[in-house]
Amino acid sequence: MHAEVKNHKHERLKIFHVLFSRGFAGSERSTAESCSQQCEQHDVTLVISNKHRRGDQSIIDHVDPRVRIIEISKTWFTKRNLRKLIERFQPDVIHCHLRRATRLVASIAPSGATVSTLHIKVNGRGFYKMDGLICNARWQVEDIENTYRGQVLKAHNSLLFHNRITPERSIELKNELGAAGGDYLIGAVGRYHPSKGWDTLIKAFRKVQTDSSVKLKFFGAGSQEAELKRLASGDKRIEFVGFRKDIKDLYQVFDLVVCPSRFEPLPRVMLEAMDGGAPVLASDEGGCKELIEDYGGFMFPVDNVEELAKQLSLCIAQKPPRHRPELSAHEVSNANAEILDFYTQCIDAKKNNR
Repeated sequence: MHAEVKNHKHERLKIFHVLFSRGFAGSERSTAESCSQQCEQHDVTLVISNKHRRGDQSIIDHVDPRVRIIEISKTWFTKRNLRKLIERFQPDVIHCHLRRATRLVASIAPSGATVSTLHIKVNGRGFYKMDGLICNARWQVEDIENTYRGQVLKAHNSLLFHNRITPERSIELKNELGAAGGDYLIGAVGRYHPSKGWDTLIKAFRKVQTDSSVKLKFFGAGSQEAELKRLASGDKRIEFVGFRKDIKDLYQVFDLVVCPSRFEPLPRVMLEAMDGGAPVLASDEGGCKELIEDYGGFMFPVDNVEELAKQLSLCIAQKPPRHRPELSAHEVSNANAEILDFYTQCIDAKKNNR
């Protein structure tokens, strides 16, 4: 069972979130959850690019309607329009997401406190001009401790706990995926991108000798899709399912979730899989290692096909039981209470330094 959600009270703030990415992946999901949680007590504005949609995916489809959404051009007069919005609304804190937003807000140098989340890593000088940096993983804190002089929060990546599905729904989902009750179902969830290491997983899985009752299902989309499909060609145990909106239900029917990333700040996929009770096998890279060390699971050396094949064979043979660790620190209300406390800390620090 998860611990009771804390009930934090904060003075009402005017909060700007700024994000200029497209589609809806981990960074966008985290931003959407923060906006939707914060708008219950605060005046929240989300500033995004007018080209925010990638295919049929966009952050605006996942944000509470109480959040004010403002679209501006990412190509023409972006800085000027963003400055005008900041001057008009006078936010108490501006929370930037990813490099473009951070760079632009840093160059504007607004009077309100500025904060940036390290969804990835410090990859531009603008991050060092922020009043505060939010780190989701321990390695990010270590990466900046000797170079950054502002406020730092080691946060817990937010997580919306998901309802338990019924046994009947579990059977339905397995049937949809072409899996019988006794089949061993391995889930691989995320963008089809080289950083995710899906090629390593395919190569390792193809080395594992099993019958057709063991199935590897990929869920997602991305630029590497054609290449990965060629790599998996001929192995009928492997299927590329595409994007599923009910992925949090599916975590509850996977017998194993694999996260073989070459680079991963702190994978939301792993947290969601753990919330669903799925055992997790991950590389020893960055945030993957941190979550396995904190909450349990299985690890292999990043990019090591042979070791991953061995771990897969062990999991398939031993069928580790479902595992749902204590994740209350990541629950979205608790995670955002930490962030709101950090906003206040950054606001106070900025006032004191004037």
